[in-house]
Amino acid sequence: MPVFYDVEVTSRLMLGTAQYPSPKVLAEAFWRSGAGVATVSVRREAGGERAGTAFWDLVRDLGARVLPNTAGCHSVREAVTTAHMARELFDTPWIKLEVIGHADTLQPDPFGLVEAARILCEDGFQVFPYTTEDVVLADRLLSVGCRVLMPWGAPIGTGLGLVNRYGLRTLRAQFPDVPLVIDAGLGRPSQAAEATEMGFDAVLLNTAVAKAGDPAAMAEGFAKAVEAGRLAYEADPMEPRDMAAPSTPVVGRAFLA
Repeated sequence: MPVFYDVEVTSRLMLGTAQYPSPKVLAEAFWRSGAGVATVSVRREAGGERAGTAFWDLVRDLGARVLPNTAGCHSVREAVTTAHMARELFDTPWIKLEVIGHADTLQPDPFGLVEAARILCEDGFQVFPYTTEDVVLADRLLSVGCRVLMPWGAPIGTGLGLVNRYGLRTLRAQFPDVPLVIDAGLGRPSQAAEATEMGFDAVLLNTAVAKAGDPAAMAEGFAKAVEAGRLAYEADPMEPRDMAAPSTPVVGRAFLA
């Protein structure tokens, strides 16, 4: 199982907790999936009277490790402030860091992301940065203290899957010892299987499960897919080739005169 900041989690599937039709459906999706990590938006929980206490109790009962996030933050200051709120609220040094730079694609701001990551790492946070597949940006994030990277598969909520397979394979090859989690853009279990088959340690998704006709069944499907992909990766699959090759040997074949 994957290890993040010296903590082994119980599954290669990480699930978000937003957009589900009801708390009951949310709980069932987590139960069916066995997801090891639950991401939670800090802003959802904010409120002077702890308006989100009931939701926090629900998340705590899911049995998954909580990874609060800075979703919706568009500046370094906003992200850092939200991260401090998260640490106080959820009592964890883990933070999924999002610093959004483009309103339409929700692409991370690379400059703000590195700066926010530097500040938070120096302050004792264990940062999970939502990033792109850019290897230079990845190197910068590692240099400021991040020990996990979360590259997108595609823009958040699109369900397009792994748009830049070449870039993602390059990232995996460039940082073979760094835990890498595909975050955002996955829409089907087959896409998640492809990610773990490429060697990524885990996947994180929300919309594909929460907005499915049967969220719990879809969550279970993703859980099985990521394990199937990982098994294939560890089995060292054959390389594709252009020419056909018989699977049945021709030695001993009868020849007719």
